[in-house]
Amino acid sequence: MTADTTGGRTAGVAVRGLTVLYDAQCSLCTFVRDWLVRQPQLVPLEMVPAGSDEARRRFPGLDHAATLDEITVVGDAGQVYRGGAAWIVTLWALREHRGLAHRLSTPSGARLAKRAVLAAAKWRGSTWGGTKQGGGTWGGAKQADGTWGGRAYGRGDGWSYDPSWGWTYNPPGCADGSCATSQ
Repeated sequence: MTADTTGGRTAGVAVRGLTVLYDAQCSLCTFVRDWLVRQPQLVPLEMVPAGSDEARRRFPGLDHAATLDEITVVGDAGQVYRGGAAWIVTLWALREHRGLAHRLSTPSGARLAKRAVLAAAKWRGSTWGGTKQGGGTWGGAKQADGTWGGRAYGRGDGWSYDPSWGWTYNPPGCADGSCATSQ
């Protein structure tokens, strides 16, 4: 779960609008998009398909391939939220769910938000039948042509996904004396 505040330049800046980048090819993502637009909003939410020409025009500095893999929300002052932080800030924008967003922003709530994001990713992976947009298989290392190879998807924080087994966590080792901190 990350919130990139563009090197601190947007820290403390009020959020007056959010753009949610969603996967338009994912039925779960479009269902959530439809639900979000029906909710009373304290902060306006704008929905833009991830990886679309519109998304690339608005946010030329984003890694648009990554926005298709992980929910990404961009604030009106350039704040970038990914994964669990993106879900939390989106809930924070909704009148009836701001309290839940505050609870999820605690350390234990953030772990719950991360598990929800991982569960959604697992569901998305199972509905794709192992095939990702653009014809590559879901997961594995990114190849030179932009497709994904192999069947497993691994992240640097110890989480990995295999369509046969689902999500697993193998914490990074401390062999060199420096241990990763928990999030």
